[in-house]
Amino acid sequence: MREILLFAEDSGHEAFLVALVERMAKQQDIAVTIRPYSVRGGHGTVLAELKNLRHEIQRKSHRTPDLLLIATDAKCQGVSTRRSEILSALSGIEVDIICAIPDPHIERWLLLDSEAFKRVLGRGCDAPDQKCIRDRYKVFLRNAILQAGRMPILGGLEHTYEIVNQMDLRRMESSGESLGTLIQELRRTLEGWTR
Repeated sequence: MREILLFAEDSGHEAFLVALVERMAKQQDIAVTIRPYSVRGGHGTVLAELKNLRHEIQRKSHRTPDLLLIATDAKCQGVSTRRSEILSALSGIEVDIICAIPDPHIERWLLLDSEAFKRVLGRGCDAPDQKCIRDRYKVFLRNAILQAGRMPILGGLEHTYEIVNQMDLRRMESSGESLGTLIQELRRTLEGWTR
C-alpha cells in the first residue's frame, strides 16, 4: 500500500485532491492511503508547516511517505512561483513531491468541466475566465449551484467529490490548465508505482 501525505491549504483543496487521487489510483488498481492535513491559515502557514515536516523527515521522526502532495492556490502569484516556494520549503528531503496549484483558486477547478457539473447538478456552468480577483470563483461557484436550483450549503464545495468523479480527466489533462498539469504528474507517478 502506498502512502500519500496531503498538505492542503484548506478543506476545499483536500476534498478535491482526495477524490482525484482515489479515482486515479482505483483506475490503476493501486491501493493508497491518503493522510490529509488541512493547514488552515493560508499559503504562509502551509510553507511553515512544510518546513516543520522537512525537519521531522530529516531527523527520522516522521515516516517518509511515498508521495507528498501539496496544495495551495496560486492567488495571482503564478503557478511557477508557488511551486518554487513549496520546493524550497522542502529542499533536502528525498521524497516524490507533486504540487497542486489551482490558478488562481480551487473553486475555479470545479467549474472547468461543464458536462461533469451538469451530470452532478442537472445544469451545466459557464466556462470560467481566468482573472485574479479575491473570492471571484467562490461567487461563480455559488451562483452556478443556485442556477442549478440547489442551495450551496458550503459554497458549493459539498459537491466536490461528485464533480471530480464525473470529470473527463483526459480532456482536463490536455487543457493546458494547472489542473491538467496536476493530472499528468499524478498519472506518471501512479504508473511508475505499477512497474
